[in-house]
Amino acid sequence: MDVQPIFPGKAAPFVIAGPCSAESREQVLEAARRLSLLPSVTAFRAGVWKPRTHPGGFEGHGEEALEWLRQAKAETGLPVATEVATASHVEACLRAGIDILWLGARTSGNPFAVQEIADALRGTDVAVLIKNPISPDLELWAGAIERIYGAGIRRIAAVHRGFSTFGGTSQYRNAPLWTIPLQLSVRYPELPVIHDPSHVGGRRDLIEPLARQALDTGFSGLIIESHCHPDEALSDAAQQITPERLGDILGNVIGRRSSQPTPHLEKLRAEIDAVDSELLDVLARRMAISRNIGEYKRNESMSVLQATRFNDLIADRCKRGSNLGLSDKFLRTVFNAIHDESVATQLRIIDNPSE
Repeated sequence: MDVQPIFPGKAAPFVIAGPCSAESREQVLEAARRLSLLPSVTAFRAGVWKPRTHPGGFEGHGEEALEWLRQAKAETGLPVATEVATASHVEACLRAGIDILWLGARTSGNPFAVQEIADALRGTDVAVLIKNPISPDLELWAGAIERIYGAGIRRIAAVHRGFSTFGGTSQYRNAPLWTIPLQLSVRYPELPVIHDPSHVGGRRDLIEPLARQALDTGFSGLIIESHCHPDEALSDAAQQITPERLGDILGNVIGRRSSQPTPHLEKLRAEIDAVDSELLDVLARRMAISRNIGEYKRNESMSVLQATRFNDLIADRCKRGSNLGLSDKFLRTVFNAIHDESVATQLRIIDNPSE
């Protein structure tokens, strides 16, 4: 994927900040002025169309608010960003000179809506951010990115804003499920991934630890909701912070980072590579034994799955692993995956005696 920088000439991490909603001209300009005083803030954001789950809530001022963003850009010099959900939204933003458009979680999960937006974007050079869909579906997210990329958009980035899961989560508004954005980065290593701690956490006190974790993991930037009077916000009040509090957080999470690996870090990474090589050899040996077991069970007409043996194995490995400082959840995940592959290997031996 041949992507171009969202912010040419500016080094990561990027920070896009501003209120959840553009509530009034005065509110937008006050927020933009105060945020522009923070050196780490790269762009200003505010939603002008606000899709609500139920009718009757504040749904934004629409095209009228685009003029407020234009004024904020003219006064502060910050690029401006807003959410789009339809082709008409895109066209209005292009006419208003909005620099960055983003697709929200509800939109990115709908291929018809994404394609409509992609068609409206064709032939433009605007920057586009694609938030992950509400559901934890890597392919749906990747598909939305590919549709926008297929329209010729090259200034493009993904936004990790967390996922809705069955039963919810007691800690976060949306479950982070960090492995999904990391898998996206493995698939598209050139694609910047930006973290949204406001929507993941849903609470002000969670923004700093989530932002720190994202940057330490290697995310390219942050998009954070900031309101001059958070308790009075017309939408998502609980997850918005003042520009001054944002400045403190950015000083803590960005100021401590080094952009270049140190020799010590490179040495540790080399050790990881060596251990991973050993681990692959061990796994290969284990699967070779599984093939031998499969041949034995085939010859003795035994069933592949031995439930009691597996339960005993898991209990034993978890007990031994806990003494080594490994978590029960991690061990169960690893040994369940190994067991699944072992069973599949034995089934192939039994079903295909010629192997």
